[in-house]
Amino acid sequence: MFNGLFRKVRDKKESKEVAKKRLKFALIYDKLEVSDGTLQNLHHDIVEVISRYFEIDQEAFKLDIRRSDELSALTVNTPILSAKREVKRGACVRRET
Repeated sequence: MFNGLFRKVRDKKESKEVAKKRLKFALIYDKLEVSDGTLQNLHHDIVEVISRYFEIDQEAFKLDIRRSDELSALTVNTPILSAKREVKRGACVRRET
């Protein structure tokens, strides 16, 4: 019984934090005048470029824009699974580790 009650309280807190984070991002993007389409394109392009050099976990890839009064910063966070090494004509293969 207490497990069910605890789970409901915990789920509400997690839901609240997700909504709070989404609102924060919406406000930041609005201040920067960055559309959702632009962010999606940027996300795709960054994943494509990083993937040329590293095998990454695309599901865990995170793109974040942070803004203070004087500065905006773009942050990319992704797990690197392995490095790729260059071979003939710019093709990349997975490096054995």
